[in-house]
Amino acid sequence: MAVSLAGAAQAQEQSTDAQASVQAPAEPVSERQASEIVVTGSRITTSGFNAPTPTTVIGEEQIAANAQPNIFTTIAQLPSLQGSTGASTGTFSTSSGQQGLSSFSLRGLQPIRTLTLLDGQRVVGANVTGVPDISMFPQLLVKRVDVVTGGASASYGSDAVGGVVNFITDTRFEGFKGNILGSITKYGDDETALVQAAWGKSFLDDRLHVVVSGEYDHEGGVGAGDFGTDLAGSRDWYRATTLMNTGQTNNGLPQFNYRDYAQPYQYARYGLINNGPLQGIAFDANGTPYNFNYGSNGQPLGNGQVSNCFRGNSFCEGGDLSGAPGSGASLKSALERINGYGRIGYDFAENNEAYVTVNIAQVKTDNQPSPGYNRGSLTVQCANPFLPQLVRDRCAAAGITSFGFGSANASFPDPRVYTDRKQYRFVGGLKGKFDLGGTNWNYDAYYEHGITISDIRVRDIVLQNRYVAATNAITLNGAIVCADPVARANGCQPINIFGNFAPSASALAYVAPHENGPFQHTKLTQDVLSANISGNPFDSWAGPVSVAFGGEYRREFYRVNADPYGAGVSDISPNSADYPADPLLNSTLGSNWAAGNYKNGRGKYEVYEGYVEVDLPLLNSDSIGRANLNGAARATHYSTSGTVWTWKIGGTWDTPLDGIRLRAVTSRDVRAPNLSELFAAPTVTTVPNFNDPFRNQAVQIFQNTIGNTALQPEVARNTELGIVLSRPSWLPGLSLSFDYYRIKLDGVVSTLSADQIVRFCFDGNQAFCGGFQLDGPQGTNFVNVQPFNLASWKTSGFDIEASYQWQQPLGLPGNFTLRALATHIQKFIVNAGIAGVDPIDQAGNNAGATPDWKWLAVQTYDSDRFSLTVQERWISDGTFGNQYVVCQTSCPVSTGNHPTIDYNTMKGAFYVDIGATFKFSENLQLYGKIDNLFDKDPTASPQTNTGLDVNPALYDTLGRIYRAGIRFNF
Repeated sequence: MAVSLAGAAQAQEQSTDAQASVQAPAEPVSERQASEIVVTGSRITTSGFNAPTPTTVIGEEQIAANAQPNIFTTIAQLPSLQGSTGASTGTFSTSSGQQGLSSFSLRGLQPIRTLTLLDGQRVVGANVTGVPDISMFPQLLVKRVDVVTGGASASYGSDAVGGVVNFITDTRFEGFKGNILGSITKYGDDETALVQAAWGKSFLDDRLHVVVSGEYDHEGGVGAGDFGTDLAGSRDWYRATTLMNTGQTNNGLPQFNYRDYAQPYQYARYGLINNGPLQGIAFDANGTPYNFNYGSNGQPLGNGQVSNCFRGNSFCEGGDLSGAPGSGASLKSALERINGYGRIGYDFAENNEAYVTVNIAQVKTDNQPSPGYNRGSLTVQCANPFLPQLVRDRCAAAGITSFGFGSANASFPDPRVYTDRKQYRFVGGLKGKFDLGGTNWNYDAYYEHGITISDIRVRDIVLQNRYVAATNAITLNGAIVCADPVARANGCQPINIFGNFAPSASALAYVAPHENGPFQHTKLTQDVLSANISGNPFDSWAGPVSVAFGGEYRREFYRVNADPYGAGVSDISPNSADYPADPLLNSTLGSNWAAGNYKNGRGKYEVYEGYVEVDLPLLNSDSIGRANLNGAARATHYSTSGTVWTWKIGGTWDTPLDGIRLRAVTSRDVRAPNLSELFAAPTVTTVPNFNDPFRNQAVQIFQNTIGNTALQPEVARNTELGIVLSRPSWLPGLSLSFDYYRIKLDGVVSTLSADQIVRFCFDGNQAFCGGFQLDGPQGTNFVNVQPFNLASWKTSGFDIEASYQWQQPLGLPGNFTLRALATHIQKFIVNAGIAGVDPIDQAGNNAGATPDWKWLAVQTYDSDRFSLTVQERWISDGTFGNQYVVCQTSCPVSTGNHPTIDYNTMKGAFYVDIGATFKFSENLQLYGKIDNLFDKDPTASPQTNTGLDVNPALYDTLGRIYRAGIRFNF
């Protein structure tokens, strides 16, 4: 049964299949099966070992019952996983490069602190943060997934701070099987087609084993909607909910107000005069001027502000929302993935195998981050020939020659982001057993070479300076042209921004070159050489002593090339003919695009490490039970930061009380800085009025955002205490577990602002004094903004897991299984490590990834011909942020640490899924499933802008989904 497993000894009491799935009855195992069990929580694989670290197991039957096109979704539903990323997250972003990236996050510690393995082996990262993409795994061959909810760095190395997710494949599969799945939402989108097939066969008297698999998955995605509040399909839950900033901090009223239908008053769908005596004149689709309908009964004040509206972030409530861009972002990236996998294993001796695996995969996504191009700070000349005569006359009457103007540019093509990730992974290894001095030993050694090629392209994003030049038009020799002669000489074509007038093809090619827009080409490589040996060298008074030891070498490398308009001039820039020189653009610093300013860079590091792990039986008695002590130590040398030690010590006690086991473990774990943090491609921003505290004057600086090769590994202390009730004689179908955890993470990599870096130095902290210059010649002053080991996190809580299996319930054939898992986060304190910034407890922050409670419950009835599964998912109510002080009147002074707010409750969610399978025969199954049966809408997650106000990491944003498919095997 897939309950919280302590280790191999517990697993011995049931078959491998039963261990992997709650639907399967418990059966005895053969001696061979018991010896083959590998427990992810430890490197020790001998059958008598009880691991102190809790491990939740999801088996292939449960994976199949959940009927997802990507196994990632099934695992991410576990309560201990918080903040995982997938196709529904990251869709609002243009430049992150993480669209469609499926990666796990345990304990809310972010994906970079969860180690994800394939058959116990590392996988090359899918981007420069080092996290792999689960979409690229051979999913049909997965037998089970082990989720270790605790620090495992001493056993597995860096990144296992939150825990380990290990995918175990069927390396000896024989036969042919397949799966065909189709799905669609209630709203007629995200049409999905999944085709999977696998074949395996043994040759040469069962000594040669060949396994191949392939899969194709097409997911149509959801989005985008339109401006205003119109979402994709007929979804009607978006209300442009925003935290309105009054700008007042000490008037006794809350600074932030929770409001629906936030209207930005700096721009409108087809243009709005937002400053000067003509403020409030907008333009309709035909270019006809009209008086803009401000919400909140607002009236323009002529100075860029609007009465009765919220000055702090320039919003009114209600009114004309047609220019608000939030609803235009995709709810889910469209995704296409192709995966091919092959494995050849040869038993060169009994219980000894040499093998080679090849995994080649491609994942392509696209999404729309937001519609149009929102520009609220244009200066328009009254002489602009596109401007209606009525407005020109008003200019003359007001005695002005220009005015401030903002537009959502709804006539522009909507931007889209396209990602294309290709992965090539090759593994060769040896595994088996040998006898030394009368003792049996297990060994496992492998070499892995992985390559990821990632390309990101952004279409229909404007070059900002060209856009400004194209909007500034004049009449010259009877023709409307760009006013700037330099821009005209370089191909500028004028654009009419007063109405729904699509730019001409030539004007659009100048402002937003479609084929030659922002792009980033990244190559990552990973080489791993690993060897592990385990055995029982001798017996103690209580049983065999188990030992595991080994070593690993790893090399990580990346190189990224970007377009010169974004990255600036570089010797690795692409063909300059595609990006011709333009005096309007900054050729040296780049950053010319409105979004998607990727940079060039490269970096590498190497890792050498060795470890030893020992399991010592302490007790073996019917009267006092069985107990063991487990300890491990690992020395790791990073080429960038030196040597660091990790360790763990823990144990289990099978008490004489029927079915009760106690377990405990404490460990020191690390996460080494990743390639992005160490060698981030530099970006440069000009800051014209930077405050120099040393001379008390404003200076112009270049802000260089760079990596930091001096970063040290983050260090965590992880402690867990647990109690397990496992199939007591008085109720043999019952299993329960309760585990308390506490994690303290120091030296968390975080980034300071330029002002903070200089201020820390000014206050006497010499560690920050080497990265800036403020008193050099004109044009040479700079501040390097880079990550430091500053922050610390503390989190604690507990996991509860329960399952019960009832055979032949009420006399019916088959089995009825109940399973429930829950995680409660008691606290999640983030200390930025910055003077003047208070620590914040993020437990219960539903706008983030750490709700107070998250649970999953599954009920399954399974007979020979039919199975029915009902699943419930629940997250508790929370807040928008625990830093806020809630008040209505008599509010305290609102501060940066503790701003005041009038409402701070973010409702949780309860989802019900239901699925069924009909077995025509042992070889053919028809299945169907409905996710989010009651079409529960997401709760608003308001920000201080008009972005899409949802949190897809916690809430379902797609609505009811219908799935159906067929499985077969021969």
